[in-house]
Amino acid sequence: MTEKMALPSAILFACTSNSIRSPMAEGIMKHLFGKDVYVDSVGVRALDVDGFAIEVMNEIDIDISGHKAKVFEELEDSSFDLVISLSPHAQHKAVDLTRYMSCEVEFWHTFDPSVIDGSRETRLQAYREVRDELMKRIKERFE
Repeated sequence: MTEKMALPSAILFACTSNSIRSPMAEGIMKHLFGKDVYVDSVGVRALDVDGFAIEVMNEIDIDISGHKAKVFEELEDSSFDLVISLSPHAQHKAVDLTRYMSCEVEFWHTFDPSVIDGSRETRLQAYREVRDELMKRIKERFE
């Protein structure tokens, strides 16, 4: 289990496409902590937010349908206290981003549910598992 830490003032979640994992994490963080922390998300590349991600987040009353995907180079602010990478690709970019700034970087290897084939329900279940794992990790990590 990760040791709990006081809430940083600014957190960036990063994943490969900024369409599933990082928007979910951003949405959960905002839902749990509101305006107590600045939260953003980014990807190595930018794809539209995934429909299955929107659906499983709606199941827990978190709306990410308005999420606008962006890449690291499009960040308006780079003064984060903590960058949490959710994929190996994003981890490399996060390390590059923070090379010249005082910022912690954590790697939370998070499964990419978009690789699951099968029925709609099988795929939704994979997304739910990622959502629930992110919720658990965020609650365990922050006071």
